[in-house]
This record gives sequence, structure tokens and C-alpha cells, in this order.
Amino acid sequence: MRFDVLTLFPGMFRGYLGESLLQKAIEAKLVDVRLHDYRQWTDDKHHRVDDRPFGGGPGMVIKVQPVVDCFEQVEREADEPGELILLTPQGRTLDQPLVERLARQPRLTLLCGRYEGFDERVTEILRPTEISIGDYILNGGEVAAMVLIDAVIRLIPGVLGDEQSSRDDSFSTESRWLEFPQYTRPREYRGHEVPDVLLSGDHPAIARWREEQSRQRTQQRRADLLSRPAENQQDGPSTDGLHHPQKNNPS
Repeated sequence: MRFDVLTLFPGMFRGYLGESLLQKAIEAKLVDVRLHDYRQWTDDKHHRVDDRPFGGGPGMVIKVQPVVDCFEQVEREADEPGELILLTPQGRTLDQPLVERLARQPRLTLLCGRYEGFDERVTEILRPTEISIGDYILNGGEVAAMVLIDAVIRLIPGVLGDEQSSRDDSFSTESRWLEFPQYTRPREYRGHEVPDVLLSGDHPAIARWREEQSRQRTQQRRADLLSRPAENQQDGPSTDGLHHPQKNNPS
């Protein structure tokens, strides 16, 4: 899958792209992330990409010309079309069903704003899908873009060591329940012990324990999930993959 990230601050992504699963996915050519700086497309002789808002008010607004020109050139040079996404607090909240839909796209283009946002004509002309990662305000769209990339790449075949891992995660559409507790060595730490059933080797019993733990956690912490539509969901969490030696949970 290819991601094209359009931003004023491509340097923010360099450390992110060189770490953990994403780095491995890029090296394995499962994921391709390309960074594009709006400044390279501005027609302003001083290379400015922002200006004061018409009508007055605080802050600066990113101009329409460099954003539209940047996007159009990226599209012309791409091998296949992709979905354009604007990271904005005014968009649809990113959730797992939306992540799963995006993961089926061959390419995603992400627009990252700054300051007071984009000139409204950016959305009028380009008509992006608007997505928010939550009801709060960030300094810009770059961190939100990283969140979206992180969520999507987990669903790309081959990125995780065990594909069952992503199906067992909390919020997966294969389950309406939160994920069960996980333990590893040591068996005891400061008086806290691993539940005996997990050491029993009895896989059906382990599966029943995990299902019950998922049910209890969901009822206690996110009872609202129990009332969401059950389409494409199992009756409970998946229990056929009992070992996850390379599981990587999001932070």
C-alpha cells in the first residue's frame, strides 16, 4: 500500500518511518510512504504558503494554490488512483470499521493542515474524505496522519507476524468485545500471579476463559460496544489463534 503525505513539515515523519513495524514493512516493500512539502509548489516568490484570513481574525491560513498544485502533480505521477483524506477535527471520527475500509485501498493521500487550517477552497476543489482522530485540537495534521497510517498498516497482509493478532484486537469488526488480558513471564511478580488456566495447556479452557474475560471487560469499560450493529461480527472474540508470539498492540 502507498501513502502520499502532503505536509508543511515532512521532517516530523523521518523518525516515525524509521522505527518498528513500519520500518520493517517499508523494507519488505509492503508499504510505501512518500512525503511532499507544500512549499515546493507555492508560486509566492518568498515561498510562503500561508496568509492572513480575509475578514480578520487570529492566526494564518494555508493558501489554496500550493495545496491544489501539490496534490494534482502527485496524482499525475502516481501509478494508480487513491483516496484523498483531509485530517481535520471536523471530519468523521476514525474507528476500526473505517480503518478496515481504508486498508482495502491501494493508495491513500493524506492532507495535513497547520495554523488555522486550509483555505476552504481546498475542500471545495479537491473534495477529500474528512477524518478526525478525536474531539480535540492538535497543532497540525501530521500526528493524526501517523495515527491513521499506524492503524491501517496493521491490516496489510504480512505486516504483523501473526494475522490472527489484528482480528483479536479490541474494536475489530470480527468481535464486538474488548480484547482479553495478556500475560508473559515471570509467572509471579510482586504478588501478582498469572491465572492458572493460562498455564494449564488446556486450550478449550483457555479459549473459554479469554471469551469470558473479554465479555466482562466490555461490560465494565465499554458497554456501549455491546449495542453496536453485529454485522460481520462473531458472537464473541476469536479463539482459534491461542498463541501470539509476535503480537504488537498499539500504545
